[in-house]
Amino acid sequence: MRRSAPMLLLAAFALFAAACQKKSQPTSSGEGAQGGQATQPAAAGGGSSDTILLGEVGSLTGAQATFGVSTRNGVDLAIKEANAAGGVKGKKLAVRVYDDQSKPEEAAQATTRLVTQDKVVVILGEVASSNSLAMAEKAQSAGVPMITPASTNPTVTQKGDYIFRVCFIDPFQGYVMAKFARENLKANDVAILQDNKSAYSFGLTDVFKVEFPKMGGKITTIESYSQGDTDFRAQLTAIKKTKPQAIYVPGYYNDVGIIARQARELGLTVPLMGGDGWDSEKLFELAGNTLDGSYFSNHYSPDNPDPKVQKFIADYKAAYGSVPDALAALGYDAAKVAIAAIERAKDLSGPALRDAIAQTKDFPGVAGTITLDKDRNAVKSAAVLKIGDGKAQFVTTITP
Repeated sequence: MRRSAPMLLLAAFALFAAACQKKSQPTSSGEGAQGGQATQPAAAGGGSSDTILLGEVGSLTGAQATFGVSTRNGVDLAIKEANAAGGVKGKKLAVRVYDDQSKPEEAAQATTRLVTQDKVVVILGEVASSNSLAMAEKAQSAGVPMITPASTNPTVTQKGDYIFRVCFIDPFQGYVMAKFARENLKANDVAILQDNKSAYSFGLTDVFKVEFPKMGGKITTIESYSQGDTDFRAQLTAIKKTKPQAIYVPGYYNDVGIIARQARELGLTVPLMGGDGWDSEKLFELAGNTLDGSYFSNHYSPDNPDPKVQKFIADYKAAYGSVPDALAALGYDAAKVAIAAIERAKDLSGPALRDAIAQTKDFPGVAGTITLDKDRNAVKSAAVLKIGDGKAQFVTTITP
């Protein structure tokens, strides 16, 4: 009995360790690996002898799961296209994908695995700015370039010279909706309902509350909620008392859909306005028709007749069975920028790839032409979309 107890403990520990190891397994995309378990062994230099390995971190589950799935699909499509064209530097490309479950701490841990265990050459991700901020610290300290497709909070790229983005930033996006509210909607009085646990939401609020008054408007009140809340009636009742002509809700689709329903229940019929965090098919499922007549800023519109945009949409629909949203387009663009930089770089070292990415200029992305400025942010225009009949329709473009 004395001898069997330690053996049982050892056996239990082995099973526990195996379960933990299984839980942390990534998926890979690219030649020879279409989801499931990774088939390319990670080696020094970012892959096997005939493979260049990139890394991706995304919210494949959790509160912002549609963001992560769309981005992963966009990245995967770009990798498939590059491999079909012969690869890069005589090698095929693959991407090691980790699910961060929509949690910053998981995003940080995934990034650490990508740089220390998988030895990737470039990291793609995340969408939520809070998650990208957690990732950026790890990527910067490791000297591995990171490109976020869609994190718009300015502080993300301020983490260091290895951190880039292919989307516009919150100061521009906040300005876009302030300008649209004042000039297009002719609104004088606007209330704000912000998420007090989101760097993204704070960033948009900080800009809008400054820019809108500069244009002659008035902020009637700023109310707050916490991501994941399900009852917003107290905040909406306080907003209603101030009689705004529109409400700015710079949050994510999973909260905005519920907010819209409760606003209409309380008799708030004015337009809601938001940012790119609204962009998800789930928004319409959650909101029904309660967001009809509302507006949000975004990175692209499927209505754009540009041939390269329409080709991307057709290829995406063929591969994934749906029209790509802005997150898919930005994931695709981020991967394409990374691939072009890998092709230009003198080698696959961190400094060489960082310098190559920084040289991105007039890159023809499907979500707009991309030029990276000295702060590694994309300078590009924004689209304003109007919601109606269960879809978002292009209204106008506002340039920097």
